[in-house]
Amino acid sequence: MESVKPVPEERTAEPLTEYVQRVNRRFRAFDRRRPLVWDLLFTGFWVTAALIDCLGGGWRNVAHDTDVPDGLVLVLSLGLSVPLLWRRVHPRATLLVMAPVALVNAWSGVLLQAALLQLVLVFHIVLRLPLRSLWWVITLLIAPTCVTVARHGEGTWNQQLGSQLVSVGVVVLIAVTVRTRRNYTEALEDRARRLEVERDQQGRLAAAAERARIAREMHDIIGHNLSVITGLADGGRYAAAKSPERAAQALDAIGTTSRQALGELRRLLDVLRDDEQDGDQAELAPQPALTDLDQLVDGVRRAGLPVRTTVRGHATLPEGRQLTVYRIIQEALTNTLKHAGPEATAHIDLCYEPGGAVALTVTDTGHGAPTPALSDGRGLPGMRERTSLYGGTLEAGPRPGPEQGWRVHLHLPEESPQ
Repeated sequence: MESVKPVPEERTAEPLTEYVQRVNRRFRAFDRRRPLVWDLLFTGFWVTAALIDCLGGGWRNVAHDTDVPDGLVLVLSLGLSVPLLWRRVHPRATLLVMAPVALVNAWSGVLLQAALLQLVLVFHIVLRLPLRSLWWVITLLIAPTCVTVARHGEGTWNQQLGSQLVSVGVVVLIAVTVRTRRNYTEALEDRARRLEVERDQQGRLAAAAERARIAREMHDIIGHNLSVITGLADGGRYAAAKSPERAAQALDAIGTTSRQALGELRRLLDVLRDDEQDGDQAELAPQPALTDLDQLVDGVRRAGLPVRTTVRGHATLPEGRQLTVYRIIQEALTNTLKHAGPEATAHIDLCYEPGGAVALTVTDTGHGAPTPALSDGRGLPGMRERTSLYGGTLEAGPRPGPEQGWRVHLHLPEESPQ
């Protein structure tokens, strides 16, 4: 068969706006790393333009007095352009330095076009400083115009001041627009950072909750089955000398329980795998429900604990509630196996109430002390966590005298309507 070469995908032309934005981002990044480079280039450009106007004699086309010495014109040209080097760092100080030069420029009648570079300082002042600074900025810019009109008397006051105020107003509007856009962008970036932090925190909380859930499930699975295996092993050891058949039955039950525990643990670990190889999916199995309660009780009975069960009402619980009730019964019987001692019995009283409510009481007649196991391990905290998911209540403690043993009582209220 002939091999078919993949057809290379055609690269679409990059939109002009994206290209401009990308170039702008690179330029801004370079400016943040090396601000002096741009300042030197910007200042050098305007110094060169001012010197061309000065040395080329172009200033004489608009000057009121063409007999001004060339040395003064050179000094004024440099005084109105060189300070631009500090426009971003010290805009107010730079404008104050240029103000006397602009007054001399107006008084002498040279009227250098470099005086318009003061508008650059206005832009940076509005961009970086409070807007209340504008009153003295406008005063400094209007003063040379007033001097020109008063000394040389060319043009009307309204024409000269109006033109100057319009120029300042346009620069102020541009600076306010840029400043608003910059503040808006910074606000969006700050919000994005805060959302990212919040997302990470939510992720950590979700991971902690998932770890707690996994630990609870593993405790219920392994703890219960190991307790059953321990009870079966102890019973098999005593029966080995008198009844080999009973010992063989105990060994069979140990094997069955071990395989069941291993299967449940394997399914749990398969679900937790992060990477599925070759598209394999984890083996799935339904969570235990109250229909599996008989199987649970039979396993506990085989381990040597007589269990009596009383069920009232009809089970109409959703899967989540059934799992909660099942796990609490499992944990209560597990602790009875561990701590109730020999000759203990257990009683499960399960009542299904109208509206989806359920009441459960598990009692035993043991003489052990399950309190440390419940308080120090994951048993009671796991039971309380499961109960709190459905707004229920859980009580666990010794039975009131003169009765002996332990009592676990669970009540799940009616399901709230969605």
